[in-house]
Amino acid sequence: MSVQRSPTSPRATTKQSKPRKVSVEFDPFAAPDKYYSTSYGGRKVGKSRTYSEHDPALSRVEAYRHPGRRGSQDVPGGAPRRYLLDVDETLDNLRKHEDTDHNDQITIEDRGPKSFSLPTVSSEGYRRFDIRGTYMLSNLLQELSLAQKYGRKQIELDEVRLNENPVNRLSRRIKDLFWANLTRRIDGRNVFQVASDPKDWTKEPRPRIYIPRGAPEQYHYYKRIAEEHPKERLEVMWLAEEPGDDDYVRDLNEAPGLLAIEMERVADTPEGKPDYRGLPFVVPGGRFNELYGWDSYMETLGLLVNGKPELGESMVRHFCFCIRHYGKILNANRTYYLCRSQPPFLSDMALRVYEHIKEDRARSTEFLRTAMLAAIKDYYKTWMSKPRYDPVSGLSRYVPGGRGIPPETESTHFYPVLRKYTEKHGMTFQEFIEAYNYGRVFEPELDQYLLHDRSVRESGHDTSYRLEKVSAHLATVDLNSLLYKIESDICRTIRFFFGDRLEIPPEWQVPGKPTIETSAVWERRAAKRRKTMNELMWDEDTGMFFDYNTVKREQTGYESATTFWAMWAGAATPAQALTMVQKALPLFEVHGGLVSGTFRSRGRIDKDRPSRQWDYPYGWAPQQILAWTGLLRYGFKEDAQRLAYRWIYMCTKAFVDFNGVVVEKYDVTKKTNSHVVDAEYGNQGADFKGVATEGFGWVNASYVYGLQIVTEHMKRALGAVTEWDDFKRMTEASSAKEAAQILEHAHMNDKGAGQVHVAEHVHLAAAGVSSPKLPHNHQDESGHKATHGAAERKEHHGPGEVKSGGVH
Repeated sequence: MSVQRSPTSPRATTKQSKPRKVSVEFDPFAAPDKYYSTSYGGRKVGKSRTYSEHDPALSRVEAYRHPGRRGSQDVPGGAPRRYLLDVDETLDNLRKHEDTDHNDQITIEDRGPKSFSLPTVSSEGYRRFDIRGTYMLSNLLQELSLAQKYGRKQIELDEVRLNENPVNRLSRRIKDLFWANLTRRIDGRNVFQVASDPKDWTKEPRPRIYIPRGAPEQYHYYKRIAEEHPKERLEVMWLAEEPGDDDYVRDLNEAPGLLAIEMERVADTPEGKPDYRGLPFVVPGGRFNELYGWDSYMETLGLLVNGKPELGESMVRHFCFCIRHYGKILNANRTYYLCRSQPPFLSDMALRVYEHIKEDRARSTEFLRTAMLAAIKDYYKTWMSKPRYDPVSGLSRYVPGGRGIPPETESTHFYPVLRKYTEKHGMTFQEFIEAYNYGRVFEPELDQYLLHDRSVRESGHDTSYRLEKVSAHLATVDLNSLLYKIESDICRTIRFFFGDRLEIPPEWQVPGKPTIETSAVWERRAAKRRKTMNELMWDEDTGMFFDYNTVKREQTGYESATTFWAMWAGAATPAQALTMVQKALPLFEVHGGLVSGTFRSRGRIDKDRPSRQWDYPYGWAPQQILAWTGLLRYGFKEDAQRLAYRWIYMCTKAFVDFNGVVVEKYDVTKKTNSHVVDAEYGNQGADFKGVATEGFGWVNASYVYGLQIVTEHMKRALGAVTEWDDFKRMTEASSAKEAAQILEHAHMNDKGAGQVHVAEHVHLAAAGVSSPKLPHNHQDESGHKATHGAAERKEHHGPGEVKSGGVH
């Protein structure tokens, strides 16, 4: 089908009086690789799917608010405009007029006119129309930047890509662009680039890949690749049989390299040689470009929402490979991480993926079997063995192995710590590091410092005053909640999927452990851990679980959002969960969701005691996701929805105000500039030119995951960038008119601050005024068929979307 165009259109074929037909040939919201493909030139476009000023349902309101404004004369029937643009010229002019701080972004901090004129397609460029406001101008900059990346010189740009509901725009970006740009494979096509490590501080950095002894096929494969490309200088190395030895890993730091992960066999080469392809995985983003541990779990939650279970399945298979060959899920797949793991989420990750692939019964059952065998081996060998396991308390700690100064940090990272030792021994920094690493000088105080430093890094919470100089002594709430969840998951999986009997093949066996596992043993382990956590970690007066110091034999009292991990895991009793919601939750809930720790526990900050990024006032996606899920588990749906709303609002507002930014972490106490975090390592994801193309892995996931929790009414308000307090007043208003007035007041406050976000009709839509059309007329973000009126929409709360693999 094609669109019937008027005589004013350069491609008109029929009279104006004929009815318009909707094209199914092109989606104006197509992914960038399709939208900016040259094959889409000269396309025909039907009715837009966005809030539009040409919507008849809004004509009365718009006429009242903007007397004298005319409807579109561009295309008869009020269809959305399209612009005919020279990409390079328009980009140059846009930057010149609107990017006043010259950072190749258009944000609320730029002081340009916030109005830019564009030529329309239907007038063949003779008639122009003004694009106004930070949001639409920044979207224009992003679209032009994408077009340039795809090699386009001229484009026809649909206006609906500029004024799209921001929640839908960000959700679409995550699904169509961010995940794809964060996805990696490691094989002969790219191993030279991937194996080159920017953190290789040695005298002769070169690409290296280490292969475990149990994967000879990979060794022969990469040796062939190296021989076929001698100029790349790829070094293919065997790894030791037991690669976790402290001295061995220290020695590898002299020649650090990439660690092989799972591959799949493909068709032989034309010469008849075995060929392989790396399984895909998703990286966190920014400077983190490997397969990371708990990042991958969080990312999988978002990938499943976005219909990409194959990526989650691949990452589970990578982790099974790591446990089988390296003994643990690694911090990331580099040699200097061989002694260090990260928070263990494998059992829940596998169960969630299983729920999305279970139609293929044989394959999915074998997938689940392998994942549980790997989780059992990791449980025994990593978390229930010394030094991580504390036999006195029966709890576990983050105590990774390792020797010497961690090499993956910036070369000067430890200089302030080492200065007194270099002065004491009369050595340069490099001389002292080498002497210390190889035992030629002894400094017990430094040994303890580095023990706790490695522990903090394994915990994933690097860094926080909660853990500083004490981490290796702490049985943390987060780790023991995870182990309770693993014990519970293994128990139920053995019982429900494997007839209460799971045989352990030789390659998955741990010496001294059973070769046949039954559910009863794991049920007792979970019950014992829950009892121990209640006795040693729970504090009724504060309504919190606290980390337990296994040396001092006491709770730390540090107030951390990790207390809610006990609810996520199901380790809290219903009574404890209620107490946590009543007493603990108010201490952590702030403008943008949950803060990592309280101001009271963090203490003073000054030049001698700087901010730590996992403390107040910063918030992280994992803390939000696990708290939402825990609250839903215990029936606190409204609390979960409110917290999800706060987080999504904050992310959306930064996205709207700051050129589409999505970053690693946020200052959740700020109402503006929440993405500006200068503590310690700064922020990943904010350093881009023109357009953000990756976001950040676990924030991408938290966004689409959180949208499964909030209601459709909340989504509309979030699309209008309405903060929680205003939304709450609107929902409590006695009439639609009062609700509209509340939203109007909030919107005018933003305008008064010079922060024009989105078209005003979007704000009206959130208040339900005139039942405006929704941004999509096909599948909406919750997977339901979208309708055209606010009153016609069914609310989709989505608590079922956050279940753990259907096994409870």
